[in-house]
Amino acid sequence: MQSMVANGQVAVTASGEGPPLVLLHSLLADATSFDRVAPDLGRSFRVLIPDLPGFGGSAPVPGGLEAVADRVAQAVRDAADGHPVAGLGNGYGGFVLLLCALRHPGLFDRLVLADCGACFPEPGREAFRGMARAAGQKGLAAIADTAMRRLFAPAFQAAHPELMMERRAAFLHTDLTVFEDACAALATLDLRERLSELRVPVLVLVGEHDEATPPAMARELAAGLPDARFVMLPDCAHVPQLQIPDVFAKEVSGFLGLQTVN
Repeated sequence: MQSMVANGQVAVTASGEGPPLVLLHSLLADATSFDRVAPDLGRSFRVLIPDLPGFGGSAPVPGGLEAVADRVAQAVRDAADGHPVAGLGNGYGGFVLLLCALRHPGLFDRLVLADCGACFPEPGREAFRGMARAAGQKGLAAIADTAMRRLFAPAFQAAHPELMMERRAAFLHTDLTVFEDACAALATLDLRERLSELRVPVLVLVGEHDEATPPAMARELAAGLPDARFVMLPDCAHVPQLQIPDVFAKEVSGFLGLQTVN
């Protein structure tokens, strides 16, 4: 079931029963990237999947990544009806979730940060600048192959052509201005000095073959957090919920089930 929250600015799809769990999608994907894990997670949680601002049915928000995080916080409060919330973010959604938790202490009681980090090294920053330039000059189709390579390892792409067609189509529906703005934000973001402020348990997941946010970034993220568990997912790249949904759901459910809510 989909509803509009945050003064009608954010579209959220809800399913399942239990305490709320918010899932935030990647920049190169969309909310449907969680379709393969939502049913499993919905056995234990009320799964809330927003379209991030500027994606799907959600309105864009000016003001950079901070404004995106604040809009998401408003949506989470509305959708969760004031209950304690667990949050999961993948890629760009992980950066949004991390910033949201830092800017709104007490909103989340547990976090899963999948294939993200606190800061990109310079090669990663330049990759975002390059994608934004190419997309701005030639359109998103010009970087679709690059986007798919950042999501999936070549061998996985070759073995799953139908999924690649589906994910490419989803990427090409991204709003160009929203994409360019997100690339610019990620190319400058550095949250490393703020990680010690986060006082909730965190599971940091990363695919072994993630080209977009390499494992070194996830290790740095986990090392900087006061209460973090690090898990490397073998034979996987940037979107484990699409590549190994059963393993992903098991890791997430296992971690969240171990955490007690005060």
